[in-house]
Amino acid sequence: MDAAVLAQVLRELPKIDDPNVLVGSATADDAGVYRLSDELALVQTLDFFTPIVDDPRTYGQIAAANALSDIYAMGARPIAALAIGAFPENMDVGVIAAILGGGAEKAREAGIAIIGGHTIKDDEPKYGLAVSGVAHPDRIWRNNTGKPGDALVLTKPIGTGILTTARRNDEIDDAALQPAIDSMLMLNREAAEIAAQFEVHAATDVTGFGLIGHLCEMTSGGTGAEISAHAVTLFDEVDRLAQADAVPGGTRTNYRLALENGVQFSDSVSMAQRLALCDAQTSGGLLLAVPPERSTELVHALKKAGLGGASEIGSLTPEPVILIVD
Repeated sequence: MDAAVLAQVLRELPKIDDPNVLVGSATADDAGVYRLSDELALVQTLDFFTPIVDDPRTYGQIAAANALSDIYAMGARPIAALAIGAFPENMDVGVIAAILGGGAEKAREAGIAIIGGHTIKDDEPKYGLAVSGVAHPDRIWRNNTGKPGDALVLTKPIGTGILTTARRNDEIDDAALQPAIDSMLMLNREAAEIAAQFEVHAATDVTGFGLIGHLCEMTSGGTGAEISAHAVTLFDEVDRLAQADAVPGGTRTNYRLALENGVQFSDSVSMAQRLALCDAQTSGGLLLAVPPERSTELVHALKKAGLGGASEIGSLTPEPVILIVD
């Protein structure tokens, strides 16, 4: 849903007054957190979407990786998952099995099992997971608790929405899309494990609202941010496609909302860069706020682990405005 519409809907819901709810819907965080004891908190999330690639097994794997990402973005460890699926009545059983099988394979890679789920009939296929995780109540990563001066580190390149849309429209070939598929298939587990060795003040993962949209959520605690557009790693072809205005509708919506939320773009930031930074991602990387003296070491550790797209992209600022410079 459009972020503004979703926020309006959530405001109409009753307030949560359970003291054991450590993270609810108020801050648009990546998962809900419920304290079970002084030493243990339950972390829960749900995510599903329509196919973004043709191969059903790959689709199931990406959907599972995307759902698991919310657990890693909270600094938690996944323990189990449930599957949610909607499939056309006449859909080939083998295709459904491949989708579910792909999800199960990615869950196994994360060290968990899919222990149940629910399906319905629908004209358009949809698949995803509800994932449960655990963490210490005092070591939860929230999305809006960063501090002015914190460095912002992004762990994956940007542009999956533009590339998958371009492939669907035959504007690029399979080879051009493959780096994005490889990235979407990559769990954020290792990035989270590496980041946990540093002092993470805030974290989120970059998904449907785009980098700028999730940065807006990250600064909702009273900070601002300054981002260098050229420091953000883009997949090959993304800038060319954005210059050609070959971008999905969700990306345009994210850009419109960024402007409505007061995000300021320097004149030197091209429209292609703006759209790329607002591109709606699937199974994107983690966005981490860390002390500035630790950022270089963190980026080095991420790159050493094979996350070549990791980069420091800017910092949090005391002024409550988001500024994008070239």
